[in-house]
Amino acid sequence: MCRMPPGVYCPVDFWAKEEKQNISVDFLLPNGIYINFRVSCDAYLENIKKLLWQHAQQEPLFHMLSHPSSYVFTCINQTAEQQELEDEQRRLCDIQPFLPVLRLVAREGDRAEKLLNSQISLLIGKGLHEFDSLNDPEVNDFRSKMQQFSEDTALQRQQMSWQSWMETNFPLQLELSSMVFARESTLNKTLMVNVKFESSEESFTLQVSCRDFPVTLVSLALKKKSNVFGQRSLGHPEDYTLQVNGVLQYLYGNYPLCQFTYINNCLLQNCTPHLTLVSMSNMLPDKQGDATVPSSKLRQKPPPLPSKKPLHISLWNLNNPFSILLIQASNVNGDEGYKLLVHAGLYHGSELLCKTVASSEVNASSDPVWKQPLEFDIATCDLPRMTRLSLALYAVDKSRRARSARKKSKKADYPIAWVNTMVFDYKDLLKSGEYSLCMWASFPDDKGELLNPMGTVQCNPNTESAATLRVSFPTYDYPVYFPSIEKILELGRCSEIPNPTPEEQQQLQEIVERKGHAELYEHEKDLVWKLRHEIKDRHPDALSKLLLTTKWNRHEDMAQMIHLLQSWPELPVLTALELLDFNFPDHYVGIFTIECLNKLTNEELCHYLLQLVQVLKYESYLDTELVKFLLQRALIHRKIGHFLFWHLRSEIHVPAVSVRFGLILEAYCRGSNYHMKVLMKQGEALSKLKGLNDFVRSSMQKTNSKPMAKEAMHVCLKQESYREALSNIYSPLDPDMILTDICAEVCTFMESKMKPLWIVYNNDVSGGSRVGIMFKNGDDLRQDMLTLQMIKLMDLLWKREGLDLRVTPYGCLSTGDKTGLIEVVMHSDTIANIQRNNSNMAATAAFNKDALLNWLKSKNPGDALEHAIEEFTLSCAGYCIATYVLGIGDRHSDNIMIRETGQLFHIDFGHFLGHFKTKFGINRERVPFILTYDFVHVIQRGKQSNSEKFDRFRDCCEKAYMILRSHGSLFLNLFALMKAAGLPELSCSKDIQYLKDSLALGKSEEDALKHFKVKFNEALRESWKTKVNWFAHNVAKDNRQ
Repeated sequence: MCRMPPGVYCPVDFWAKEEKQNISVDFLLPNGIYINFRVSCDAYLENIKKLLWQHAQQEPLFHMLSHPSSYVFTCINQTAEQQELEDEQRRLCDIQPFLPVLRLVAREGDRAEKLLNSQISLLIGKGLHEFDSLNDPEVNDFRSKMQQFSEDTALQRQQMSWQSWMETNFPLQLELSSMVFARESTLNKTLMVNVKFESSEESFTLQVSCRDFPVTLVSLALKKKSNVFGQRSLGHPEDYTLQVNGVLQYLYGNYPLCQFTYINNCLLQNCTPHLTLVSMSNMLPDKQGDATVPSSKLRQKPPPLPSKKPLHISLWNLNNPFSILLIQASNVNGDEGYKLLVHAGLYHGSELLCKTVASSEVNASSDPVWKQPLEFDIATCDLPRMTRLSLALYAVDKSRRARSARKKSKKADYPIAWVNTMVFDYKDLLKSGEYSLCMWASFPDDKGELLNPMGTVQCNPNTESAATLRVSFPTYDYPVYFPSIEKILELGRCSEIPNPTPEEQQQLQEIVERKGHAELYEHEKDLVWKLRHEIKDRHPDALSKLLLTTKWNRHEDMAQMIHLLQSWPELPVLTALELLDFNFPDHYVGIFTIECLNKLTNEELCHYLLQLVQVLKYESYLDTELVKFLLQRALIHRKIGHFLFWHLRSEIHVPAVSVRFGLILEAYCRGSNYHMKVLMKQGEALSKLKGLNDFVRSSMQKTNSKPMAKEAMHVCLKQESYREALSNIYSPLDPDMILTDICAEVCTFMESKMKPLWIVYNNDVSGGSRVGIMFKNGDDLRQDMLTLQMIKLMDLLWKREGLDLRVTPYGCLSTGDKTGLIEVVMHSDTIANIQRNNSNMAATAAFNKDALLNWLKSKNPGDALEHAIEEFTLSCAGYCIATYVLGIGDRHSDNIMIRETGQLFHIDFGHFLGHFKTKFGINRERVPFILTYDFVHVIQRGKQSNSEKFDRFRDCCEKAYMILRSHGSLFLNLFALMKAAGLPELSCSKDIQYLKDSLALGKSEEDALKHFKVKFNEALRESWKTKVNWFAHNVAKDNRQ
């Protein structure tokens, strides 16, 4: 018997740095033969298989082997799982096997299907076999239904004309014709354009008129190519379009060239436009070979549904109190001397339907037994469709409880675990029989909540170590179904509509006009419900207030509300967003909300996509209207698809949403094969960057020398495998941006703890400019993402009112567990660096008021300085308001930057909503926002007497503040929807209260403006404290270096 040598352990960082070397690999063949030979780490599996076949021909039993295509390699991956390597276009260094052992096994089933499943598993970070192993009917039905839905939507996409596809995905970037044609000099200009040909390095400079349409330029380019290369059959000009080099921006349609934003900017900057001539046939997403591959396993059609339900009982016929049987728990970690009890509650959203109940107390053990019925004070017939049962396991310290009997006895209760489950299954059937519910570990908090109804209804997948609760739902002679929509509407018809008195109308008017989410008094709730028809007719935007006053624990009231909703006027999109909140779980409210959201343009949907993905965490079932809405839009619009993918993919590691998000990602991939290739390339690049980041950290630990670690980083980046993986990719930060050639010599890393990578791309060759991205591994970027989204939204609202404050909402994207990318704003520097470089002593640099102005003068000589100061003034106003309204903390001179053009902007948003840093319990940040005298010095052009400029700055701040205040409800709704994200500084209503206070939503317009003026003067008056903080920050930083 041949004895195999021991395998070599290959950790992840081994593959990051050893790509150029050869490695000894053990091959196990299906005929029982073992072969060992050395292969290159960057060899493709396809080539490795050819080499293996050459070696196998020299060995015994070769005749027993079939054709190479009949076999597939398998290996043990870095997570210690066996992985089938169906995609043979991958390299060994990309696969990163745990051991250098490859086993060849017979390929089973449909190769195309298996290849697609393998690629989807690799892309979404979760094996599709995990969904199969769940044996969950809801999961299986959802997969089958979404596969069909995705393929149907993909078919719609395939039937789109070229014009429709372009207008949907690449809308024209045009300037207002009145603005362009007002400049006589522009109209009379001839334009020199550099045109490159697709899949060729050849380019020509052509001369056209600014008034010419794109088709004229296409004709000239084709004629030039035909003359130079002697090619006659190049097609018609109508078969081509023009792409701006380096970005997915196109020039098409019957518009003068000078009206296109890109060409207009080139004219203003007196530079040559660089374009590429591309064939229209290559633009469409579903080219031959990209068609979806149906999975035979998933596409088996379920048996036809019966026209009528089998013998069943209607829920409304059950008048008995609802109850469950608490049987026992297992795997409980409870100390001796404690007692264990279970709290239980029934919820509709965040509304408690009846009083919570508690079990008896039993002695602590790993497997406590109760066998106790828990009866709730609500009739079974009154259970709303979206009722969720919330359970929590507590340990009780009896001795401590005895001592505090006269005080709040709950202080002696220690939360151990919690779990939620729906009372109805996904088919409207009331649950019956026994259920084992794996629980989530509890952590004590300051809110003092006994139960966690907002938590997931997904059980903890960690079944081995999680505490498990066994409960039993009541059983009946026949299945119990929730009534159909027809029965609900029949019951909900209301014959009488009361006429409100003038006093009631006035009181109702006052209630619906209240801003924010103020709690209503009981008599106000009664009035709102009584006048619900009046609200529908005169105040439809107040639907959320009516829904919150509806008694969902009375099935008659529920039916009347659903009936009224059928004829409710469509709401404005931004009003409808509020109805996605956890407080509004009803299925029919969800359908109405999505009907309203259908009016969102693709661009608007991109603005709010972050919140919509978080709302998915609230969903009680897999198949929801929101899921279908997002999938349908994503499959048609590539930019929405891009960000939906990454928002879901970045949280696939979170156990509570892993299955839900994984299933949506699978459905998206099955309907979007053309996009999968782009996403796989991005995933490969991110994997390389993570390996490089680990290598840089390791190098710094070994050498403690940045120059040496930087040089080693450059060596890595120059390797062919790195260059190939990191070049010519669509940027995850902006899918319209193409990252072409990496500039290895300019790349570096930051000296902060996690050593984020600073990667620079050179787009100069295509007429663009250098682009920088920062890769962070070890920092949660979700709060930065939310803050930048809000600043971008503020910019949009200001511009709609004619106020451009020149803010810089740079790109930021979380791509995984504490990993992500940040756009580098090129040609900019921190205030700290500017002050240090313009001062003799680093420690006192914070007090050098001339440093900023001198730096701007050096970057903007002559007449350009005035424009730079104007940019500084406007952007300073924008960020003063943004940081004040959002309560952004930890502001110092290292996270405020200035571009060479004068625009000021903030970075690093680790603290917001008033969660300011403290030192020894004292708030270090004692000003509403940052407005130092050196900022004022720049705004006033270095002249103390230049109050006119400062007064204009103040006016900009006041106008910007009042614009945001007028959209206060939008910001409250968006932050409320983000509570599901689990950000430490956005977890409860108290955090959102900061926004209400900063926007003065409880005050009149006049009082709100007065309130802001007080804060503005306070920021100016207390600016010396900011300078002291910056001085302390500089000293501390110098001491650390």
